[in-house]
Amino acid sequence: MDSIRIQGGIALQGKVRIQGSKNASLPILAATLLVGERSFIRNCPRIADVHSMVSLLKSLGCSVCWQETGIAIDSSKVRRGEMPEDAVTGMRSSLCLLGALIGRCSEVVMEHPGGCVIGERPIDLHLYALGQMGVEFAEESGRLRAEASRLHGAYIRLPFPSVGATENVILAGVMAEGDTVLEGAALEPEILTLCRFLENCGACIEGVGTGRLVIRGGRRLYGTDFTVPADRIVAGTYLFGCMGAGGCVLLEQAPIEEMYAVMDLAVQMGGKVYTSPEGICVQAPVRPDPVRVSTKPYPGFPTDLQSVVLAVETVGRGCSYIEEGIFENRFRILGDLCKMGAQLRQRDSRNVTVRGVASLHGACVEAKELRGGAALVVAGLMAQGETFVRGCAYIYRGYENICRDFRELGARVTSV
Repeated sequence: MDSIRIQGGIALQGKVRIQGSKNASLPILAATLLVGERSFIRNCPRIADVHSMVSLLKSLGCSVCWQETGIAIDSSKVRRGEMPEDAVTGMRSSLCLLGALIGRCSEVVMEHPGGCVIGERPIDLHLYALGQMGVEFAEESGRLRAEASRLHGAYIRLPFPSVGATENVILAGVMAEGDTVLEGAALEPEILTLCRFLENCGACIEGVGTGRLVIRGGRRLYGTDFTVPADRIVAGTYLFGCMGAGGCVLLEQAPIEEMYAVMDLAVQMGGKVYTSPEGICVQAPVRPDPVRVSTKPYPGFPTDLQSVVLAVETVGRGCSYIEEGIFENRFRILGDLCKMGAQLRQRDSRNVTVRGVASLHGACVEAKELRGGAALVVAGLMAQGETFVRGCAYIYRGYENICRDFRELGARVTSV
């Protein structure tokens, strides 16, 4: 089913459980390659990107079995590091297999990774960091070959806190000879979760949760039972969905500690936000107050929620200013929002002014990337009349069942 039909104009009420984290699950699944034993990963979201990663692991020789509460993975028979072309080019997160396979097999052959088109997203930092650890890279018929006859620890300073490069250094570092010191590491919660998983497997990583990591390499790793935390971006999508459509919702099991920047912005927009052991409760204003938003690396406001905030502010009570500080091509929903009646002005590739209108109207729009697609669904919830969102394969890469979740909150949303 490639489209979502939304009958908008209905305030959201009730509660919804937040799925497991996409951005935490994928590097953890890659990390199971380093174990060489059976691991069980609980609360993995059943999304397209996880299914693609599972297919990649199977192609490398892993035994993978979905169970009711998670995924059982046995990587004991992995012997080679060549990934099939079709799986890699469709999924950016396959890049985290680079560090894992270098650590396990000492070599990798892969296509350049794909994924959502939201900017340049070069892999230079990955190559630089792993190169410091003894990895040599070459181009072969358009494919990337990486080899390390001796993977060793190193001192590495990242000029930008890249999440992917940080993950690759950690994955390679736990298997390297000696210690790896990583300065300028990303602080995203998914990095902490990856480190916790590896520590459960026997790794020694110091400085977890800070920008300076010391990875003690060469320790034997073993299988473990690990639970993936809830997805902060999905929780944020539903939180801002309520802010735009109106109503009051409880986000069960939302990761409160990871969402302070999100909750702070919701309060600035006029919402009332409460936390409890159950999760996060949000009560929407009549119309959102205008805000200035600038996306930043964690703990700043996440780029993955910029599109949905932009969509919500189209019905705000004044002018909002949105600055994209991470990617240079993340305003691809502007044309579709204008079809729905939004008043938007793009000042340059990084900045948009949003002048709020009384209401949006339904239209036929198209998702062009994951988070923008989810923002169009939220816009449809806010609009008067019927909205069709096409190209929903992008959305299903990160949301288990966005239609079911919004239906649980009273929305009229169906896949068609």
